[in-house]
Amino acid sequence: MDVSVIIVNYNTKKLTSDCISSVLKFTKGVDFEVIVVDNASGDGSQKAIKSKFPQVKLIGNKGNVGFGRANNQGMKIAKGKYIFLLNSDAYLIENSLKKLKDAADKIENLGVLAPSLLNEDRSFQQSVGFFPHLPQVLFWMSLLDDLPGGTIIKPYHVDHDSFYRKEHEIDWATGAAMFVPAKAAREVSGFDEKIFMYGEDVDWCFRIKKAGFKIIYSPVAKIIHIGRGSMGKISKGAILGEYQGIKYFYQKHKGALSLQILRLLLKIGALARIAAFGILGRKETAKFYAEAFKVA
Repeated sequence: MDVSVIIVNYNTKKLTSDCISSVLKFTKGVDFEVIVVDNASGDGSQKAIKSKFPQVKLIGNKGNVGFGRANNQGMKIAKGKYIFLLNSDAYLIENSLKKLKDAADKIENLGVLAPSLLNEDRSFQQSVGFFPHLPQVLFWMSLLDDLPGGTIIKPYHVDHDSFYRKEHEIDWATGAAMFVPAKAAREVSGFDEKIFMYGEDVDWCFRIKKAGFKIIYSPVAKIIHIGRGSMGKISKGAILGEYQGIKYFYQKHKGALSLQILRLLLKIGALARIAAFGILGRKETAKFYAEAFKVA
């Protein structure tokens, strides 16, 4: 088996169906399997998947166990040389699995290969970055990493189209699309299951790099990622989840002093955003950052 595609589903029946269909339609020249882990969806997802895609391996959970733990369940039964973690709200538009496999075969000590994620209008989507050490958090909270030439400072989130046009060694890639050698995935023991959602990909990549593997972004393959498929369009969960996730990262990997400095930077950043969104008239978003201030 070349590749095991793992998709976590939570009340995204239509999106997951479209995702699976795209994998089956575009994948050629690769021996692959598709594993879907369903987190107790209430929208009839499991029945629909069983009926429409009998070849798919389906794991049905009795509750929503979170993104990381569900992916770990899929990885435990995966038979592929490579594991491709793919969000349910993403879909293929080309033979991405073959392109990623061919590229991965040429990279020594590969830990993660991240493809280009595109919005539905085919524009680049922010999907990779560098570890959130204190300088990166300072640049992020002060919005300096959004300035032209911001990639020089190796920002926590890379949001510059020019960066995504070339291959780079990076620190982390979003869990929405990660092509991972099974050897590396098992050696580093998967996602931290204490993280329900948000930040589990950064933590996993941190441990993967610590184990001596490379994390590479490459535009060799392009995948459409709709974004927020199971979360709706409200960004409150993403904002609070990211704050909580980075706090956990520091509690796990950094010292007490660094954690206190982090919390101060997060609070300053939240206050700046409350003011900015208030001026722009986006009161709801300003309220989200008021909650983030309390979480920091």
